Amino acid sequence: MSEPGQNRSYGSSYEKEAAALDAADELGELRARFVLDDTVYLDGNSLGALPRSVPGQVEDVVRRQWGSLRIRSWDESGWWTAPERIGDRIAPLVGAAPGQIVVGDSTSVNVFKAVVGAVRLANERRDARDAREGAGVRDEVLVDVTTFPTDGYIAASAARLTGCTLRPVAPADVPDALSGRTAAVLLNHVDYRTGRLHDLPSLTAAIRAAGAVSVWDLCHSAGALPVGLDEHGVDLAVGCTYKYLNGGPGSPAYLYVRRDHQSRFDSPLPGWNSHADPFGMTPDFTPAPGALRGRVGTPDILSMLALEAALEVWDDVSIEVLRAKSLALTDFFLQCVEAYVPGGAVEPVTPLAHAERGSQVSLRCADAGGVMRRLIERGVIGDFREPDILRFGFTPLYVGFGDAERAARVLGEMFS
Repeated sequence: MSEPGQNRSYGSSYEKEAAALDAADELGELRARFVLDDTVYLDGNSLGALPRSVPGQVEDVVRRQWGSLRIRSWDESGWWTAPERIGDRIAPLVGAAPGQIVVGDSTSVNVFKAVVGAVRLANERRDARDAREGAGVRDEVLVDVTTFPTDGYIAASAARLTGCTLRPVAPADVPDALSGRTAAVLLNHVDYRTGRLHDLPSLTAAIRAAGAVSVWDLCHSAGALPVGLDEHGVDLAVGCTYKYLNGGPGSPAYLYVRRDHQSRFDSPLPGWNSHADPFGMTPDFTPAPGALRGRVGTPDILSMLALEAALEVWDDVSIEVLRAKSLALTDFFLQCVEAYVPGGAVEPVTPLAHAERGSQVSLRCADAGGVMRRLIERGVIGDFREPDILRFGFTPLYVGFGDAERAARVLGEMFS
């Protein structure tokens, strides 16, 4: 980082560069589609900003669909088909063809469905060679050692329930950790603390070659960068919708089940909504065809239809263009931090290599919690993770280069 005395001389040049970059930004007009104020909002990796299309839709759902049509809205307003319809809206954002994503429940619930379902898939599809060689049941689940805590808790519970051993492993070490015992591997596409992007294509290929089933958590990548679920042969995936997809606080998560697994996907949470004949009310469960067997109970309509309205901002947005802007934003922010912040005050922990970076920048510093509180008081909204991490999320749909410059400048002033 630069010496304290250097900071002031850079201000005007970086502000001018930011203005020029914003003027040339082909996604810049999308900012007007969100409810924003004069703060710099860099916490979209925790909660996305409110799209302007959402309040009117929620009012219609409450006043007309619920208030006037009432029970008729399950058919007339499309409530019943919302989980798969909205899943198809999310599908192109994660590189999936229609008919493979169902929306509903929380990320945690969907992680549980996916991990248990993955163990069952892995053991159901053991090939003839395994049988000839006397291979035993696949009884090990690998989990990202740096995972978001809840994923770890859920994976541990799923392992216990399926008679498996849980083995925490660093993502880079997964290929060497795989064996004939491995049933499922749960990994995060982007590390929530550091913003490190893990190599989904090569890790998925290694898992598949070992005969195990891959489960990817896309919470910090969907809506920020290309994922390529179909292209790379991912088996199962889950993700939330309230971060880069801007679905609102507590908006429902989603579950991806690759098409060729759907007829054999055995959800540990069968419900009347995932029954082939949901209104038959029969005592025996017959799973619905396709991704619908990932449903459980009655859809959470208010938040689900708010999410559907929020997804309208993605119409005609190229994920490749979005990714290019994300990398340009985070590059520019790091340059400004280098220029404005005194040497040694902060240390980037997000990889500099584009191939290893998500859409956030994490900086390590002393008293990170106090620094973030002072930043927020100055109108720069990021967040803090124990023990010493400042996180800044860059949502390319509404964050500009002027935001990045201002955030770095204010951060530098914290140490002057």
